[in-house]
Amino acid sequence: MKIALLSYSTKPRGGVVHTLALAEALAATGQDVTVWTLGRGGDAAFFRPVDPAVRLRIVPFPDGPPGEGVGARILRSIDVLGQALAPAAAEYDIVHAQDCISANAAGGRCLRTVHHLDHFTTPELAACHERAIVEPSAHICVSAAVAAELADGWGIEAAVIPNGVDHDRFAVTDPVARANWRARLGRYVLTVGGIEPRKGSLDLLEAYALLRAAHPDVRLVIAGGETLFDYRDYRARWEGRAAELGVEPVVLGQVAEDDLPPLVAAASAFAFPSVKEGFGLAAMEALAAGVPLVVRDLPVLREVFADTARFATTHQDLATQLAAALTDDTAARRAKGRALAARHTWATAAERHLAFYASRLGEGPRKADPPRTMTVQ
Repeated sequence: MKIALLSYSTKPRGGVVHTLALAEALAATGQDVTVWTLGRGGDAAFFRPVDPAVRLRIVPFPDGPPGEGVGARILRSIDVLGQALAPAAAEYDIVHAQDCISANAAGGRCLRTVHHLDHFTTPELAACHERAIVEPSAHICVSAAVAAELADGWGIEAAVIPNGVDHDRFAVTDPVARANWRARLGRYVLTVGGIEPRKGSLDLLEAYALLRAAHPDVRLVIAGGETLFDYRDYRARWEGRAAELGVEPVVLGQVAEDDLPPLVAAASAFAFPSVKEGFGLAAMEALAAGVPLVVRDLPVLREVFADTARFATTHQDLATQLAAALTDDTAARRAKGRALAARHTWATAAERHLAFYASRLGEGPRKADPPRTMTVQ
């Protein structure tokens, strides 16, 4: 089966991590898999090495004019990726978009994974989001909760195929690397995903201020945060509130791929206070590492994590549950978390995707031609 997986960036956001892992798992079954994406800011490669069995098509996406807004950048992204993809799209049995930009670039022939549903006020983003839901020919969601949102809001029935997780990469980490993170950061609560509204960053900041009253030695560490969107105003509010509260979280930004697993594994607790999620891959990685997990009390996170996580609604709840994670975590809960993460394999996700693809084509998968990798010029 010849499969194109479409993404919008080479950077380590959840949807991009998903795309690459799924592509490699599909290629491991003998499929001919190509990942198409935009190379922003001169990028000619992804944030990590990709299995050479996967073909890569990285479409150059130069910086826009000074002052280019989010809406204009989204429209230009769709146009650039769409023009590059159009001549090749007919070669593929399956064209599978992982986000609204690539779904708009591919048009109605594509399949779409809806990782989570957003509510945008920028007109171009709202229109992109809506088209990327209603135009694709079939849909996949990574959780039943998001599939229910899709059914309730649009009357669309989606297949549910949960994420995989690279369990061993987080479960077995270098003790020296873990020790180095602890020497640098001390005892810390970690979150991954940056400072932005969807990640509940202001609530986590408020919770951290409360937590410090009982645990003054604990630091809040924030990793990641690569995004297309402009969150400067939110970041300014966050920094202003941190100053008012008298707290100084450690903001690492994007962490090198090899450094992330020991950073996660060395944490004393992992906070995941997102207000909107489709699955929670970073939180599942924390469970694989045996780190106590506290998440927002959302239906989707109840579905995915059940009794392996602690749940919080308000920032006061979040502080209380983080304190419990730091002091009352049990080996039994950690073992449950590791076992849950181990059950979510990318090989299983690939098998279920192939069955879904075959149902759309009315035929089984066929073997691939030898792969090759290139960058589109």
